[in-house]
Amino acid sequence: MPQRLAILGSTGSIGRQTLDICRVYPELFTVEVLTAGSNAEELIRQAIEFNPNMVVIGNENAYNQVSEALASTDIKVFCGSKSIADAAANSEVDTVVLAMVGISGLEPAVSAIRAGKKLALANKEVLVVAGELVTKLSIEHNAPIIPIDSEHSAIMQCLQGESSASIEKIILTASGGPFRGFKSEQLQKVTLQQALAHPVWSMGDKITIDSATLMNKGFEVIEARWLFNIETDKIDILVHPQSIIHSMVQFVDGSIKAQMSKPDMRLPILYALTWPQRLKAPFQTGGLLDIASLTFEKADTTAFHHLAMAYRAIEIGGGAPCALNAANEVAVDLFLHEQLSFVGMQNMVENALRKFESIKTTTLADLIALDNETRVFCKSLKNN
Repeated sequence: MPQRLAILGSTGSIGRQTLDICRVYPELFTVEVLTAGSNAEELIRQAIEFNPNMVVIGNENAYNQVSEALASTDIKVFCGSKSIADAAANSEVDTVVLAMVGISGLEPAVSAIRAGKKLALANKEVLVVAGELVTKLSIEHNAPIIPIDSEHSAIMQCLQGESSASIEKIILTASGGPFRGFKSEQLQKVTLQQALAHPVWSMGDKITIDSATLMNKGFEVIEARWLFNIETDKIDILVHPQSIIHSMVQFVDGSIKAQMSKPDMRLPILYALTWPQRLKAPFQTGGLLDIASLTFEKADTTAFHHLAMAYRAIEIGGGAPCALNAANEVAVDLFLHEQLSFVGMQNMVENALRKFESIKTTTLADLIALDNETRVFCKSLKNN
């Protein structure tokens, strides 16, 4: 039987690439649910092509547009964030691909896990904000979490057949982003256009900026801590500009396993959907022609202080990672609208982390409340 998919965030970069895989393997995957935040036009196009059982548009103001466009079909149309969370638990779905950006993906993730779905996770914030809670629910409901991030997919592949006791350290690789090698004074003058010009990956604006600040690597450290149940002092970062080695695992005997491939997010998506099996990936052709020119550098946590703040947040625990993420989302949004400088993002996040790092959280409601409080605080900083 084909695997039945719910693709949450289908109009974004990861969502579209997941649909590319569905086009390559129509006999293996059926699309049951598609959701989007506000891109009604693209959601309509996707729905007409894939004929899912239901679609959800997060922006309630766009409901009539989507509903009218699909009126001649049998596709059920819903709107709002609650409907997206409900769709994640749909009984006609086997696997939920969570490609939504930001904390908006948290409630759908919890909904999918509580319904026992396999969760193919591309949303960093779910584990950054609520890693302890989400991984506990995953065990309780026998709902596996399979990472789509290229780095965590690489680690998962390297760990197949290995015992957790044999792990010496996990080594996450980073491209270094557009400002690799920049010092603090150089970062004072960078522009939005420069920050969006990633040298390797084609991604959405939010994650591209996180790559430029190295906050994405900080988030990946927090994710790895929960995905692989490993302490943060055993998680290292290496800058690897070629982005051929997607991450490595060093074992207690000194040996190192690395997963290598040409940069293409469709590969970790395919692996997440078909794990523990492997399928031919027609988009990975020609082999690795430049394997002889692989280089590595240490990450600079002085100039790129976001990375240091992420390590600090996970070591503190409690509500600190939640505050870190909320402040970063506000700061990145302001930067994208050219209302905050590149270095201003770092200062805003640091102020918020200092203010909220001691807050304790135990429930999903606690985390959502802290997220809201942090955002209000950050917006007040911007207005002062």
